[in-house]
Amino acid sequence: MPNGTNGLRHKTPDPAYEAPTKRHPWRIALVVFVTVALVTIAAVGIYAFTLTRAFDSGTEKISNAFPDEATRPRAAPGTTAPGAIATDAAATDAPAPVDPSAALDAVPAGQAQNILLLGSDTRGATGKDLADIRGERSDTMMVVHVPADRKNLFVMSILRDSWVEVPGHGQAKINAALSWGGVPLAVQTVENLLGTRIDHVAVVDFSGFEQVTDALGGVDINNPIGFDSYHLKGRFFDEGLQHLTGAEAIAFARERYAFQDGDFQRVRNQQLIIKSLLSAMMHKSVLADPVRTSGLLETVTPFLAVDEGFDSAYLTALAWGLREVREPQVTFFTMPTDGTGTSDDGQSIVNVDWAGLAAVKQGFQTDTLSAYRPEPQTLG
Repeated sequence: MPNGTNGLRHKTPDPAYEAPTKRHPWRIALVVFVTVALVTIAAVGIYAFTLTRAFDSGTEKISNAFPDEATRPRAAPGTTAPGAIATDAAATDAPAPVDPSAALDAVPAGQAQNILLLGSDTRGATGKDLADIRGERSDTMMVVHVPADRKNLFVMSILRDSWVEVPGHGQAKINAALSWGGVPLAVQTVENLLGTRIDHVAVVDFSGFEQVTDALGGVDINNPIGFDSYHLKGRFFDEGLQHLTGAEAIAFARERYAFQDGDFQRVRNQQLIIKSLLSAMMHKSVLADPVRTSGLLETVTPFLAVDEGFDSAYLTALAWGLREVREPQVTFFTMPTDGTGTSDDGQSIVNVDWAGLAAVKQGFQTDTLSAYRPEPQTLG
């Protein structure tokens, strides 16, 4: 195990965490915002049937998305199939219900949910289907925890260079799991890391978010650090307020080479884009326009691949259960790290703070993340 570090750990409260009584920007992962926001619109509006059917027909389905059952943590009470929710709605080909309350059984009452989100440039870069992306490394990995009481949301980002045990391959960067074994190995690696079951998984091609951003007319951000873009040659992102097109927003969110702390600042920049996208999507001019809302959903779904149980009935039920959740109840944090180092074979890696991770694991396993206080993950 590597032991070199050049990072600083802080014991002060994580600035990404704020008490539920104080409002703060949305800090959930980009894909969750796009998916849940749109499905929430479907769940509460008269356009539910059209929009939820569009989700089912527009997304790719990942067959065999989960590892062998014998290798997995114990399922939560009420789960009868690996990684899937067994309900009458999910087990039939019946169309998604227009009335969201009719789909509540798609998510078992009193049961927390964990959703793994994997970000990839696969389709844009290789032309492969998202559902079969073995050989590609994931740029972004996040776990969304939906508590059983549906009063909050927690999103944990896992830095792509985190040095962990990949089943069957030994110690490696966590994003290698997707390359070596596709989605099932990525799921197994995260389940082993957290000691908890992943209920659903989604793979996102970030190329689609460029189109969504442009469909919204761009996004406004307040950039804390000026930098030259690696991904958009010739573009300098000035410090301060500015308006970004889709291509600029994606380049901004992907940047890490320009920063001393690399992926850490990239996560913070992604949060800025998330906030701006949600502000634009939740504007009344969008919510009140069924044609525009439907168009946004049709834009994003071709860039999503989900497990077979991750369908419109599930999303509608989940969104309905979370209908009272607002910005202050969404917490974004990064899996605890212990600086950077070098592996025995010379790779630059991010060391996991295993003592800090123990508290996170307990929060996931006992559905008590509301009691967890993240520490800031950054380099000096």
